[in-house]
Amino acid sequence: MVGKGAKGMLQAMEEAGDASVSPGAGRGVNEWRRHTHSTPSVHPKMAAAQGPADPSSPEQNGSMPDEKDHSLQRGNWGNQIEFVLTSVGYAVGLGNVWRFPYLCYRNGGGAFLVPYFIMLIFCGIPIFFMELSFGQFASQGCLGVWRISPMFKGVGYGMMVVSTYIGIYYNVVVCIAFYYFFSSLTSVLPWTYCDNPWNTPNCVSMLENPNITKSTQPSAMPGNISQALNQTLQRTSPSEEYWSFCVLNLSDDVGNFGEVQVHLLSCLLVSWVVVFLCLIQGIRSSGKVVYFTATFPYVVLTILFFRGVTLEGASTGFKYYLTPQWDKILEAKVWGDAASQIFYSLGCAWGGLITMASYNRFHNNCYRDSVVISITNCVTSVYAGFVIFFILGFMANHLGEDVSQVADHGPGLAFVAYPEALTLLPIAPLWSLLFFFMLILMGLGTQFCLLETLVTAIVDEVGNKWILQQKIYVTLGVAVAGFLLGIPLTSQAGIYWLLLMDNYAASYSLVIISCIMCVSIMYIYGHQNYSEDIQMMLGFPPPCFFQICWRFISPTIIFLILIFLVIQYQPITYNQYRYPSWAEAIGFLMALSSVICIPFYALFHFQRTDGDTFLQRLKNSTKPTRDWGPALLKHRTGRYAPTIPPSPEDGLEVQPLHPDKAQIPMVGSNDSSRLQDSQMNACMSLGSSEVPAPPSSTGCQGLPGRGP
Repeated sequence: MVGKGAKGMLQAMEEAGDASVSPGAGRGVNEWRRHTHSTPSVHPKMAAAQGPADPSSPEQNGSMPDEKDHSLQRGNWGNQIEFVLTSVGYAVGLGNVWRFPYLCYRNGGGAFLVPYFIMLIFCGIPIFFMELSFGQFASQGCLGVWRISPMFKGVGYGMMVVSTYIGIYYNVVVCIAFYYFFSSLTSVLPWTYCDNPWNTPNCVSMLENPNITKSTQPSAMPGNISQALNQTLQRTSPSEEYWSFCVLNLSDDVGNFGEVQVHLLSCLLVSWVVVFLCLIQGIRSSGKVVYFTATFPYVVLTILFFRGVTLEGASTGFKYYLTPQWDKILEAKVWGDAASQIFYSLGCAWGGLITMASYNRFHNNCYRDSVVISITNCVTSVYAGFVIFFILGFMANHLGEDVSQVADHGPGLAFVAYPEALTLLPIAPLWSLLFFFMLILMGLGTQFCLLETLVTAIVDEVGNKWILQQKIYVTLGVAVAGFLLGIPLTSQAGIYWLLLMDNYAASYSLVIISCIMCVSIMYIYGHQNYSEDIQMMLGFPPPCFFQICWRFISPTIIFLILIFLVIQYQPITYNQYRYPSWAEAIGFLMALSSVICIPFYALFHFQRTDGDTFLQRLKNSTKPTRDWGPALLKHRTGRYAPTIPPSPEDGLEVQPLHPDKAQIPMVGSNDSSRLQDSQMNACMSLGSSEVPAPPSSTGCQGLPGRGP
């Protein structure tokens, strides 16, 4: 029987409306009720993030659709659609429009889809699922989740560094799209003709001279044949000169910054203001914005698709895009490009997936979400490729050239080739507005998550109530810093630095970070432990296929990608400009700056870890902390159930489900932890008496309320 003191305490708690949890299998009702109402609190940082318990959310072996199992302070997604749309907006970015189509036609057209989808199945979806489940289980950002193995917290810092680099230059690309959008608000697109102040004598407009192509020699006097030939070979389009001489005002060297372009600086400010306003209330505001930013690009893509398929020459672009060249499927380079495109387009190792999933409810089916979002991202890439190549096929037909001569990749495709093709369409400004508005929305969807990743990591790391209340100022500070750091990229040498950051800051480092993340979770923490965590969270273990991929296939593919990147390394160039050695060195330093966080933090943490021998310190520095696990008390079951000291009035001896693993979820050094443990035991002893301890008792703050 339950003792009188415990009965009185249970009655008081029930009157106060404490939340209840369904009893575990095989546990008596009395033990369950006593365990529920006397469980000690989690670490103060986690308690501050939890907020008041919700008395109306009992669990029944899984999730309830409307369960509110997170804090009102940290925030939750309003519903699961917001999370899915945000993740789709994060994964579907500008690379889907300009990188995938280029890789597809360069690597065998339709044949490229075979290795592309194989890499999606064996590497993309498994890593995507790992990151979503990682963040959702702990309800922490890319730093807080490394309570799972504190020595590897440098992986989280590396993710923050990568997100910082990407966030700086990515918003510059968005600001350029803003500028093109504003420039399209006219009756004639400014890059249609060659009669502008920035045009050179080499400029030839297809509308002014429809019969002149790159392979056509203009009529010339016999004595000027050589000069005419040189001018023909140097022919530039109005869109190319608009891009180089008006938008960028490009300098001749990466070290020659020249002047800041005021029009780009103004658009950069607009871009950062939009991002900040959409995140002013964290996910509560961005979760509403994504209903538009994540869905409207598909509306625009569909409009452009049906417009493009009706153009003369569209079939040429379609054939060039998807005609399989099966001989290329045997080339290692094709498989390497497929793996890297899957890896980068899904946003793995940026920290954004962990951050977005940390705002999910604990029992959300992130396995389903990972499959849906990953496939949506890849299908969008293929769909966008049709839109691009219908237009390029039309352009090639108009010029009388091969598609390979008019297609480009990177910014050249989005801001040179495609805008030039738009000038050939009726009502060209309308199509230009739609296209660049689509680019803006795609870029903003990714930028929202990049900024939220940094803000969430900072807020979760500090972890007190004050920082949660001041989150808007943290967001403002990060946005202002991003704007200031992006100013050099609006100079005349800005495009050189943008491409340098894109090629180095988010290439080698992402592969290394992702590989170390897989190894640390699967082999340091243990694949069996992680599978049990997922089963506790989802109600079922991860499929065997995913477990095999996590342990063997995905790390192997990631390692091979790294080897491929090193072997196939080529010095970075922009058009005919080759970067100097010192610029490449800076690029490698940027890549190293995120990876170096991992060994530096590991050494730092190892030095601060207690232990009599090297092996003891190594073991202590890699094992989970006391507060690793679900953020809310009602979810801390099984091996995460806190130790419950028996009450002498009960005459019962209550044991945790896993006595060897149960720990009081409290963080600190060994000495402070022992002090906190003793304080917690004293508080729990008070909790078993009829007289409740005062809320302000030393060491007893944060315990569940005991009622009046």
